[in-house]
Amino acid sequence: MPQIRPITDLRNTNEISEMCHRSKEPIFITKNGYCDLVVMSMETYERQMALVEVYKKLSEAETELADETSLKDGEEVLRKLRAKHGR
Repeated sequence: MPQIRPITDLRNTNEISEMCHRSKEPIFITKNGYCDLVVMSMETYERQMALVEVYKKLSEAETELADETSLKDGEEVLRKLRAKHGR
């Protein structure tokens, strides 16, 4: 369940930091009743960025699959790799 806190809670940075590390989830900060900021630990941020990279690569792969002219024969690629690396 997402943590939602008012901006005034940012006065206690240690508590917010502990919450971020304990929950391993972002904390949503509101200002005047509206979403304003998102605060998260570095570990959570890096995990999110890694997921973004995976989704980006999956999207690129799906695009290549849709454009069948860019597909290569798997056996041919393996044969070339084996020849190149002497296996």
